[in-house]
Amino acid sequence: MKHEIRDEYYQSRIWNIVEAALEYFISIMVTGAFLARVTGYMGFSDSLTGVLSSFFSLGCLFQLGAIVVFRKMNRVKRPVLIMQGVNQLLFATVYVCPIIPLSQTGKTILFFICFCGGYILMNLFRSPKGAWMISLVSDKERGIFSAKKEMVSLLGGMLFTYAMGGLIDAMEAAGKKDLAFLVGAVTILVLGIVHMGCMLQIKEKPREIKEKKSLLQEMKDLMKNKQLMQVMIIITLWNIAYYSSFPFYGAYQINELGFSMTFVSVLSIAYSIVRTLCSPTMGKLADRKSFSYMSYICFIFSFFSVLICCFTVPENGKILFTIHHCLHAVSMAGINSAQANMVYDHVKGDQRQNALAITMAFSGIVGFITTCLMSPVVDIIQKNGNQVFGMSMYAQQFVSAISCVLMIVLLIYMKKCVIGKREQAKVI
Repeated sequence: MKHEIRDEYYQSRIWNIVEAALEYFISIMVTGAFLARVTGYMGFSDSLTGVLSSFFSLGCLFQLGAIVVFRKMNRVKRPVLIMQGVNQLLFATVYVCPIIPLSQTGKTILFFICFCGGYILMNLFRSPKGAWMISLVSDKERGIFSAKKEMVSLLGGMLFTYAMGGLIDAMEAAGKKDLAFLVGAVTILVLGIVHMGCMLQIKEKPREIKEKKSLLQEMKDLMKNKQLMQVMIIITLWNIAYYSSFPFYGAYQINELGFSMTFVSVLSIAYSIVRTLCSPTMGKLADRKSFSYMSYICFIFSFFSVLICCFTVPENGKILFTIHHCLHAVSMAGINSAQANMVYDHVKGDQRQNALAITMAFSGIVGFITTCLMSPVVDIIQKNGNQVFGMSMYAQQFVSAISCVLMIVLLIYMKKCVIGKREQAKVI
């Protein structure tokens, strides 16, 4: 009987899988329908909620700060832990904002400080943390390891979302909205403490700090990497397509489609099951072919998921949005892990942290600007009685149509400039 050979980082990889799941649970609480519940209680519009939902994208700008802050550190564990602790405390405070005894203006200011501050900090430590974790995994197994990590997060997230959604619905039905927000804050705090304990168990490979070039020269060298530039274009085009519509879906579910938090939780369960079933296949495809090829397949599924939303209205909402959600789950089974791994495919060693920071910062800024441009469009359509060029249409249907066009542009670029060229190179 063969015994599995375990290296000194085996246990750390297990803890990495657990901490990623806990981090995912916290992210669930400050995104999508859960965020829409908080912002709706505070009187924010659909368009503003959409902009807030896309702030994660703008927050990527602060990954550039990691290049400076972590530049000369051969160990990043301690500062990452500190920043992460503060980040989770800020997210917990987001749930206190609706019930804290302040004026509406005071509540709004506190909300923006905590919400935006949390995402800024999260992005500041994101690339060094990612480089730390990926250094524990063999390059030949990054695809399947990422899939395993996602599967655990999704299965756990499925149960977590259902439990939290049902609990919030029950409290609101009993007229205890304030208690529901307090429970949300305590939940994030408890998850944060357990998450910190998991992080402490993960070992760190010290980075080899070579004689450094100037920061400007390092940036120039990365910009000369043509394959990295292709990856940056792919991720940027994806962000433009994604942030044209997806940030507005959370409010759409709660307001126009009228979904309860329990039904939102059921959607999350379906999403998690589909994505969990597809993740191993996507991981193996990435290891066998490439993360770029796997992304191309996933983008096709994403196109059809957005296309479904073009026809989703309250009368058919539960059926069509469920189909959309499941197709989106198939696409995200690969896209989520592919972005960083496409960067890692073309950059090695201590350059990975900087390359990821630059790529995510640029694409993130573009994504946030996209949502900001779409936000007034959503407002105009809603104020016009959900009419577009004389046709009855919800704002989210219109922005979904725009996303479809942008997805087609992305697929054409990948087919001609990335997938096609690599296939030609193999023939030659």
